[in-house]
Parts: sequence; C-alpha cells; structure tokens
Amino acid sequence: MTTMGAGMDKREGRRRGTLLAVTTLAAALAVAGCGADDSGARDTADSAAKAPAVAGEAGRDAAAGAPEAAGAGAPDLRVDQRAIIYTGAMRVQVDDVDAAAREVTAVATRAGGFIGGDQRRSADADAVAELELRVPAAKFTGVVDEIAKLGRQQSREISTQDVTEETVDLDARITSQRARVDSARRLLARATSITDLVSLENELGRREADLASLEAKKRRLADLTALSTVTVSLAGPAAKTSEEEAETGFLVGLRDGWKAFVVSMTVLLTVLGALLPWLVALGVPLALLLVVLRRRRKSPALVAPVSAPPPVPAARSAP
Repeated sequence: MTTMGAGMDKREGRRRGTLLAVTTLAAALAVAGCGADDSGARDTADSAAKAPAVAGEAGRDAAAGAPEAAGAGAPDLRVDQRAIIYTGAMRVQVDDVDAAAREVTAVATRAGGFIGGDQRRSADADAVAELELRVPAAKFTGVVDEIAKLGRQQSREISTQDVTEETVDLDARITSQRARVDSARRLLARATSITDLVSLENELGRREADLASLEAKKRRLADLTALSTVTVSLAGPAAKTSEEEAETGFLVGLRDGWKAFVVSMTVLLTVLGALLPWLVALGVPLALLLVVLRRRRKSPALVAPVSAPPPVPAARSAP
C-alpha cells in the first residue's frame, strides 16, 4: 500500500510539472506575441508619420525631374528638329522675262534644288513665265530673297505647315504594321491546310498593301519637308496683274474700247503705209490711162450733127 501510494504521488508530481511547463511556455509565447504586436504597431505608426515626408520628397524629386521626363517622352520642340513644310508664291516684274527665268533656274540650281515646272506665255513686253522651284528647306528664305532682287516684287505669299505629329504617328503605324506583316508571314509558314494557306495569303497581302500605303505617305511627307516649293511668276513690263484682269465697269470698258480703237487705227495706218508704194506705182499710170480714154470718148461728141430740114406743113383744105 505504501508502495502504491508512492507511485501515485510520483505520477501526480509529473503531471503537475508538465502542466506547469505548458503554462509557462504559453505565458512566454503570449508575452512574445504582445511584444511583436507592440513593435509592429510602433513600426506602423512610424511609417505613417514618415509617409508625408517621403511623399513630399518624392513630389519634389518628380517636379525636379519633370522637364527631363517630358523631354524624353515628347518630341523635340526645336524648330530644326520639327517636320515643317514651307510653301511660297511670288510675282516679280522684270524687263526681260527669258533672262530672268534663266537666272531663277541658276538660283535654284546653286541652292541644290531643281525646276519642277516651267510655263511661258508670249515673248513681247506682256510676256509671263511661271516657274515651280523645289529647293531645300534650309535654303528656302535665301532663295526667295534672291529672286525678289531680280526685278520689282509685286507680291509674296509664304505659308508653313507643321507635320511633326503626323510624321511621328506614321512612324508608329509603320512599325506596328511591319510587326503584323511579320506575324502573318510566320503563320503562313506554319500553315498545314489549303484553307488556312489561302486565308493567310489574303491576310498577308492586305497587310502588305496597308504597309506600302503608309510608307508611301511617309515618303511623300519626307519629300515635302526636305524640299520646299516656290512658285515664281515673272511678268514683263506690260503684263497685267490678276487685279487688273479682274476689273469691270463703264470706265474700264471705255478705257479698253479706246485702247482697241487706237490699236485698230494703228493697224489700219500700218496697212495703208504698206500699200502706199503699190498705190503710187500702179495708181498713177492707171489714172493717166483712164484720163486718156475719157478724152477719146468725148472727142466725137464735139462735132455738131447736121440737122434735117424742118418738115413742110400740109396745105389746108378750103372750107
């Protein structure tokens, strides 16, 4: 009985020791958890307190770096880096239209350009020549000023068109379209059926046509921005301007009628002057011949005709 009681006491002591150990471990874990929670709370509070300062510093850094970022993402705004189409039209009155046209051609050639069109009317004082020049954009202003010095400038019109955004858009669309063409070619290379092959060939042809159209637009824009167009009208001393040609009214009609009358009389006198030597050479002998013929016709009429004796009156019968 004593032995059994001692054994039971030992087992009871072990249970108590185990229970005490578990309780102690739980308390230690609870204390550690509270410490971690307190540390996390302190870290969260510190982070929340530091957030406005960090955000302010980040905002200042972003504001300081904004110009650089904008410059990197947006196209260059400098004039020499933009795609600009220059177009000009001018009218210059000169003494000799043909000589001035040759000089204009030389000016365009020296600038590295060429003549795109040449139209001329008449060769007198009212002659007019219209030339279309294609010159490099960098030499546009110099060419216009040099041509204006050939005579008396009557008009000048210059216009510009900024196509920078259109050029950038075309570049992006061309890049995307090329990727689509390459993708269609890869799919076509892996086609296994006739149906897929025909469908992919049609799709590839459509994409290649779209790509060719975009590339043609890009070449056109590149040509217009690289070479500016200048339309030069060279007018003789008597050539009319467009305003003079558009005039109407009674006074204009009277003036034009008087000019037409003067021109007509001038032509008539010119014709008479040309015929006068012939009239003198042929008219004088003809006039003398006519006079002689008239005199010959009048000479028989000068002899008085012998008149017959008057008739004898008949005798009267007696009553």
